[in-house]
Amino acid sequence: MTDRHEQLLQAYAEKINEELLKFTENKPELQSSVLEAMEYSLSAGGKRLRPVLILEFYRMCGGEDIDKMVKLACAVELIHTYSLIHDDLPCMDNDDFRRGKPSCHKAFSEEIALLAGDALNTLAFEVITDCAMEGTISAETAVMLISVLSKAIGTDGMIGGQVIDLQTEEEVIDLETLNTLQSCKTGALIEAACVMGVILSGRMEYIPAAAEYAQAMGRAFQIVDDILDVTGTFEELGKPIGSDSEQHKNTYVSLLGLQRSRQKAAQLTVTALGALKKFENNEFLFELTQELLDRRS
Repeated sequence: MTDRHEQLLQAYAEKINEELLKFTENKPELQSSVLEAMEYSLSAGGKRLRPVLILEFYRMCGGEDIDKMVKLACAVELIHTYSLIHDDLPCMDNDDFRRGKPSCHKAFSEEIALLAGDALNTLAFEVITDCAMEGTISAETAVMLISVLSKAIGTDGMIGGQVIDLQTEEEVIDLETLNTLQSCKTGALIEAACVMGVILSGRMEYIPAAAEYAQAMGRAFQIVDDILDVTGTFEELGKPIGSDSEQHKNTYVSLLGLQRSRQKAAQLTVTALGALKKFENNEFLFELTQELLDRRS
């Protein structure tokens, strides 16, 4: 990315990280353990891709007050963080590390980690409704945001994808089923972020183009994740390498192999960039999307 766009991405991340910490700064003594666990996972780092997508689609569609929307954008990061805590639990993927640090259930107890994830889930919707009560957005906009986000999390979205993932660990599935799995588990929340940014701008006519971009980019993002699980290192990814294979999970690499997976990710990135061309002032997101294809973490 150009220096200017690198600086913009860093500025976004700083604003988002600062806002995220506000949600757990007050820790009543009796509930402090769960708030500490929430803060631990929220401050563990990460790309902050999903809130960045909200802010960028808002901006590309003519939104002018980015700073005013940062709190709302964090709602999607709260959901993403909750999903990572739950994914790492022993009853799910049983991962001991996340972003180079012990997983939440390793740093705290399994029970507190479970509740921290639950609390982050509900907090996301509290954030949206608070923004409506404060006058940042209208009640109608809040309802639309909640509708999009809740559907992305539910049985037709992230949770549904996780169910398919768990139930197919010991069997070989076809590409169509894997596409459905990953469109739900990973793609749905990415699509929600893009669509929510459009909703915040009020330019509803751009929702189909935002969804088209998200569906292609989200799948490319997951394919690169699958590739990195084979070719990456612990230092790069902050988690054990090869865990998908050890857990007998279906991935794009296990179905297509490395070369075809790389080709598919590149094709999907081209599709995503084509959808982006329907938006003005798309240079930053254009570069970021290309960079996601070549990332090492």
